[in-house]
Amino acid sequence: MTAPHVDTAGLMPETPVTVEKTVLRSWKSPIALGIFAVLFGLLVFFAPHAGTTNFRLSTQADAIQLGDLAVPVFLTTLICFLLLALLAAASAYFVYNAGRTPLWIVIAHVIVAVVGFLTWAAAGATIPVAGLLAGSLGLAVPLIYGALCGVIGERAGVVNIAIEGQLLAGAFTAAVVSSITRQPFLGLLAAMVAGMLVAAVLASFAIKYLVDQVIVGVVLNVLVIGLTGFLFSQVLQPNAALLNTPARFDRLPIPILSDIPIIGPVFFRQTIIVYIMYFAVALVYVGMFHTRWGLRLRAVGEHPQAADTVGIKVNPTRFWNVLLAGAIAGLGGTVFTIGAGIAFNKEMTAGAGFIALAAVIFGQWDPIKATLAALLFGFASNLQNTLSVIGSPVPSEFMLMVPYLVTIFVVAGVVGKSRAPAADGKPYIKG
Repeated sequence: MTAPHVDTAGLMPETPVTVEKTVLRSWKSPIALGIFAVLFGLLVFFAPHAGTTNFRLSTQADAIQLGDLAVPVFLTTLICFLLLALLAAASAYFVYNAGRTPLWIVIAHVIVAVVGFLTWAAAGATIPVAGLLAGSLGLAVPLIYGALCGVIGERAGVVNIAIEGQLLAGAFTAAVVSSITRQPFLGLLAAMVAGMLVAAVLASFAIKYLVDQVIVGVVLNVLVIGLTGFLFSQVLQPNAALLNTPARFDRLPIPILSDIPIIGPVFFRQTIIVYIMYFAVALVYVGMFHTRWGLRLRAVGEHPQAADTVGIKVNPTRFWNVLLAGAIAGLGGTVFTIGAGIAFNKEMTAGAGFIALAAVIFGQWDPIKATLAALLFGFASNLQNTLSVIGSPVPSEFMLMVPYLVTIFVVAGVVGKSRAPAADGKPYIKG
């Protein structure tokens, strides 16, 4: 960008002065992707596997049957290593020139790494691709609901550490109500109410009484874990036949779509909870960025003073959106009980709320990106199950650590430069 410079007499313009635009660069993504490539290279060259790996692409119920895909292990892993190195270099190139790594590079890097690792770990065995992906989606569904809850709350300016408690409250309430009524839809509605009640406590203390939001969230998690654990031991266990035998949602295959190989079994042979999740992600994204509701939501989270001056009631807007987020998280809790027909048990959410919170950060407070992050964490969680079934030599203890290692690594590195909403966690005092 150039601008003419006029001398003190104001007569003749002198040589144009060049104004350089400062590019803020974050090298976290290239470094993290480079480390992934190096670690994968160590597998390829220092722990090579021979033979072939078979990928089973179809199930018996598919209308179109695809043959198994057999790939040579060493050649495939070597190609994947080279692609990972190239993608890491491309990330460095984009950061140097544009200041950030495009999302498609991160997605491509993850896909290549997953394909390479599966090929290496399952050498000589057969991987059921549809089963692996369907199981991953099943584990990711509560994470996606929790991530949507976190995105809405933090976009409104309220840090929601209590996602774990809201998921657990939803799971408990859904199990009890559906056990008594034998109506899973009533259990679903009750779970949403339970999530809203936990969110109402968070909103009241954080917004009205200005208590530190992180502390309130932690206390709520401990409270819900303790309360549901006590009720489980004292009430549910002695009356399990009446109170803890939840009715479950049946799978509803969508005609034609459910017969498509790979995609059909994964996305279109699911329960109503999963189909609701598809709509929830789309509605939150469209609503947040293309409606008046979303504009006001983001306004009170970014600059509440400016929102107040144009007539937006900041604290009521925050309060009702935290309640909405709680209802979504409560709905996600139903996956653990009526979604699978499993009886409630103590702490059965097993930290899903905290992984969902990590997905919010990894997804940069965007509903679509947070959903993709939750899917990645769901895949990492299901990977150990699949490799155990096919008899992979990878130690099970290592596979149990994978979801949490991925969570820490991507939040610390791959996410690159990200910024939370400016007023996130800051109470608003009018005047």
